[in-house]
Amino acid sequence: MKPFRIAVFASGSGSNFQAIVDAVQAGKLDVEVGLLVCDKPSAKVVERAEAAGVETFAFRPKEFVSKAAYEAEIVERLERKQIDLVVLAGYMRIVSDTLLKPYEGRIINIHPSLLPSFPGLDAIGQALAHGVKMTGVTVHFVDGGMDTGPIIAQRAVEVAEGDTADSLAASIHHVEHVLYPYVIGAIASGKAALGDDGRRVLWS
Repeated sequence: MKPFRIAVFASGSGSNFQAIVDAVQAGKLDVEVGLLVCDKPSAKVVERAEAAGVETFAFRPKEFVSKAAYEAEIVERLERKQIDLVVLAGYMRIVSDTLLKPYEGRIINIHPSLLPSFPGLDAIGQALAHGVKMTGVTVHFVDGGMDTGPIIAQRAVEVAEGDTADSLAASIHHVEHVLYPYVIGAIASGKAALGDDGRRVLWS
């Protein structure tokens, strides 16, 4: 029986990628990390993937004629690896229909706020600027909007008095590194699934 296989997309240091790999290696997450997709070949996450023995597709978008062109290449690689779920983990590019259509309902993202509050870039800075006392982490399915897809799971993070962007980010990352592997496992096992209405995520 083929293992449930995921591809992780990342653009930076890859701390969530590492948390997923660590969970797999510790036997806490029953999936196979089949591919890393990275749009910055010099990013630290590429080193992490090499150390973990994970195949990597690291590309430079400007070397392709269009977004559709590099996403078509990504889709070809996903299909070749028989990827079941695409996991966006700090991938700093908006996914277009070239990738969304063939993997509709099979792409998830993690965002550092309690959506629908503070979507888009610098969610942590937005939270601090608004003076909220509670923010958090959201894992959601990806649709054509900016952080608008069906919410799978959320965890709250208290904003402490005197928190800076760095200290709040550290608190949020700690929660992300636990929540993301948990949600991936729930999807892989069928415990969490998108409902027939295409909006609500059902847990069993």
